[in-house]
Amino acid sequence: MNPIRFLPWLTLTLVLLFVGRIASEAMRSHDQPGKMPYDALGRLLVSDGGRTKPLDTFARSSLLKLNGRQTYEVDGKKRPAIEWLMEVWGDPEAAESRQVFRIDHPDVLAVIGVSQQDRTRFSWKEISPHFPEIVKQAELAFAVTRKKQDPFQRHITDLYNKLSEYATIRDFRKPYVVAPFAPGEEWAPLINQEGTALAEGESAKAIRSIIVALAAKPGESQRLDDLTKAVADYESAIAAKLPSDDRAAGLEVIFNRSAPFSQTSALYVLAFILGCAGLLIRPLSPDRWSIGFTKSASMVLIVSFAIHTVGLIARIYLQGRPPVTNLYSSAVFIGWACIPIALLGEWLTRSGLLQLIASLIGFATLIVAHNLGQSGDTMEMMQAVLDTNFWLATHVVVVTIGYSATFLAGFLACLYALGGVLTPLLKGEPMKALPRMIYGVICFASITSFVGTVLGGIWADQSWGRFWGWDPKENGAAMIVVWNLLILHARWGGMIKDRGVAALAIVGNIVTAWSWFGTNMLGVGLHSYGFMDSAVFWIVAFALSQLAVMGVALVPTDKWKSLTLSEPRP
Repeated sequence: MNPIRFLPWLTLTLVLLFVGRIASEAMRSHDQPGKMPYDALGRLLVSDGGRTKPLDTFARSSLLKLNGRQTYEVDGKKRPAIEWLMEVWGDPEAAESRQVFRIDHPDVLAVIGVSQQDRTRFSWKEISPHFPEIVKQAELAFAVTRKKQDPFQRHITDLYNKLSEYATIRDFRKPYVVAPFAPGEEWAPLINQEGTALAEGESAKAIRSIIVALAAKPGESQRLDDLTKAVADYESAIAAKLPSDDRAAGLEVIFNRSAPFSQTSALYVLAFILGCAGLLIRPLSPDRWSIGFTKSASMVLIVSFAIHTVGLIARIYLQGRPPVTNLYSSAVFIGWACIPIALLGEWLTRSGLLQLIASLIGFATLIVAHNLGQSGDTMEMMQAVLDTNFWLATHVVVVTIGYSATFLAGFLACLYALGGVLTPLLKGEPMKALPRMIYGVICFASITSFVGTVLGGIWADQSWGRFWGWDPKENGAAMIVVWNLLILHARWGGMIKDRGVAALAIVGNIVTAWSWFGTNMLGVGLHSYGFMDSAVFWIVAFALSQLAVMGVALVPTDKWKSLTLSEPRP
């Protein structure tokens, strides 16, 4: 009996148990009698940024803006964001001693009197003596446009905004917690900008009773019981008056706790490791060992894709929008779209290579999404110019699929170049199959990127009265189309063969990364609503890495370790 045949099923069982445990923990209430009902508080509906959301989401996104994390430390232990928010409202003196303000720039640290950067997180109490200097420096920085600010100016304005955000939350001016229970009402803050309490109403009275009870200390069980009852009564009132929003809030809390994309990224790493093990073992042991690891990688990849899909569907339901609405969601979708293309190719070729690249792209794009989500709520209100589900579901989705396919071709080409030149692992059938895969994916990418770009022109004509305006984002889309067609024409014309197709496909990664992110850094044109400047280093580093891999692909074929003398040269 060969024990390796049980490896795929053992791997699948362990992965499913891991996923089941995460899901059950996310759906289970952790509230206990006599203790603060944090789970119930987190489910309460509020409105912020033009979107109705649970208080748990507001707490997470707010703490993320200040701290760079969705948790904070108390006596060396990590605590969830909802506990921090309840402390800000119920015990502001204690909250002001929590080190939740992240400061990285040395010159900004000097402004608050820190000479050595032994830590990066500070409390309100530590920063408050330096408010006058912070305000002075921030006002000078605000006089300069964001694009022209130097790093110190950007970081000092960021600190000023963090402090303002904290003060707004502490003073109950944000979020809007007073629900519209009566006809004609809208969401409103408990305290307006002038510091005056709003008029009494059913919702406002309930919120005030909750906030008064929040001041309960751990030993005051009666006040905690009052708080638990007040929260339960208010949640029941919301469920009766705003049933659809209440159901969505419950799902969003589960979504937040389960963190499907974080779990999926870890599973993509596992699939990649198992896939690599299958490739490494292939030339050293009988096929059954290699097949065992390869099948295990396939099963983990399928489970990862299923969780990724569930996460996407949940976001679509919660937003009421197609899957791509901002840069964060585009990163999530690009990784997702690569997987079915790769799984189809893997089913046709049985090589183990496509699933390897798919797991790598899935992980990389979710890491990109994680970093893009550092600014706060990733389901933010749509820009007015994007507020149309039809074009979001056609132009944006099709163009993003074009991004996915171009990246998939490019990363397959990287595998072909690095694996072929530096290792003997691709000898035989993989060296024949990989060029066919790259070519087929480029054909698919050409079609989707072209159709998506044309649809974008039609949308632009309806929105702005012109089909094409040569602004950076439009030029980036055109560059992807032209580059893919250039590869195909060079191949059809006999100017390049397998190795040339791979080298040009690698450059396609640079073109696509520029269209996806680089154009947003210019801050000009009608597509500049996605302006960002924080990824310049990573864009440049990625481009340089791809040029280096392209250089490897251009190594003379007699130096390729995966090619024997008897095989035809690519």
